[in-house]
Amino acid sequence: MNPLIEAPVHGALKLTMRALSTKPLGRVCSRPAACFPPRRPSPRVFSTSSPRVAKNQIFAPVRNLDQFHTYQLLSASSRTPLLTLWTTSWCPTCRVVKPLLTDLVESGVGESEGGVCMVEVEYDAPDVMEAGLGLTYMINSIPTLLSFDAQEAQTETKITDGRTLSDRAFLEQWIRTEAKRHGGRGGGTQGGNPFSVFGALFGKSK
Repeated sequence: MNPLIEAPVHGALKLTMRALSTKPLGRVCSRPAACFPPRRPSPRVFSTSSPRVAKNQIFAPVRNLDQFHTYQLLSASSRTPLLTLWTTSWCPTCRVVKPLLTDLVESGVGESEGGVCMVEVEYDAPDVMEAGLGLTYMINSIPTLLSFDAQEAQTETKITDGRTLSDRAFLEQWIRTEAKRHGGRGGGTQGGNPFSVFGALFGKSK
């Protein structure tokens, strides 16, 4: 290298190294948490989707007292009304009402109002008759549709008339009304008896 050029280069390099050795490196933070505060959490995003509706359930037919009490407890614990259809093996109207009611419950009627459970009570089953369930809940006509909420029979909306029970539109509205109870024992209409809504069309239950 040319000695005339080499001298200035070495001089400049020395000056640079001297400056680096004396330049402060900045303040040393003794509290890292204060020097580097945590990042603010991003705003929480709330879902705008509609809440999930409850699903209807259909239980196996009741043939003894233990089954009946089990279904009552399941209904009460989930705050879901229990719809009981009381039938016998010799009842021709029951063979019309049961598939109609089952179809409505399976198709989701009442789910948007909170959902229902449904079970057929075989009234002429030996263990059911021996337990006196019909006497306890005043079942004196077959078929009978009776709702339970928080294990209490909702006798004000009990349906015993076969023609009324065979009416699909009526049953659909009845299910929706019962589904609104949610363990509060109150029907879905104002002013007391939910069945009064249909009184002018179908007459009161027996």
